[in-house]
Amino acid sequence: MFKVDLNSDLGESFGAYKMGNDKEILQNVTSANVACGFHAGDPAVMRKTVKMAIEAGCAIGAHPGMQDLVGFGRRKLEITPDEAYEIVLYQVGALAAFVKAEGGKLQHVKPHGALYNMAAKDAALAEAIARAVYQFDPSLVLFGLAGSESIKAGEKIGLKTASEVFADRSYQADGSLTPRNLPGAMIVDEEASIAQVLRMVKEGKVRTLAGDDVAVKADTVCVHGDGVKALLFTERIRRVLEAEGIKVQGFAE
Repeated sequence: MFKVDLNSDLGESFGAYKMGNDKEILQNVTSANVACGFHAGDPAVMRKTVKMAIEAGCAIGAHPGMQDLVGFGRRKLEITPDEAYEIVLYQVGALAAFVKAEGGKLQHVKPHGALYNMAAKDAALAEAIARAVYQFDPSLVLFGLAGSESIKAGEKIGLKTASEVFADRSYQADGSLTPRNLPGAMIVDEEASIAQVLRMVKEGKVRTLAGDDVAVKADTVCVHGDGVKALLFTERIRRVLEAEGIKVQGFAE
């Protein structure tokens, strides 16, 4: 039987600004990546999101990003490996405090946005992030783009890793995601997104933007929680996966 984790980036509201339908999405995913205050989120939102995830029985992960609230952590900032280590450790520690205070357990770490994409291709950054996670808690799972330097760095240091694929993003020939500023980066057709996910999970392949197939490992599927139709899509993709005989479950199950 095929099985896969379903994750979503949550806790991205900030102050008076509300993003996403976190409570409802938590009913359909098995892992929640909670923003840690640098690219999105704040202490109150972090606490609230952690509590909702625990109530929903959803595994909790830290979602550290660049210190770029205005750019939502999606702008590429030049940072050193030491800086990557420090900002990841800082944010993971902050979220872990809320998880502990609420009686939960931190399961994983998934970098956000530009930090995620940079580490996918930069071995030094990837190793710094993996080291921060390992030294904080070697039992944590490191989420990273399938086939990326992040996964290699996690495995090298001795972490459990989860190779991640995306429902709504197109791929390049090297297995990387098409940058958001390029045409075709986002898959807006729901049927195409679902077909892509099913193929990645069942066949271990994805069709690139150029029309070629590349191998991909799908341990966890990301469904973004901040889109207009995010909730409806998340509900549907879980139904389709289960209808296709694919068991949707977290890593602790």
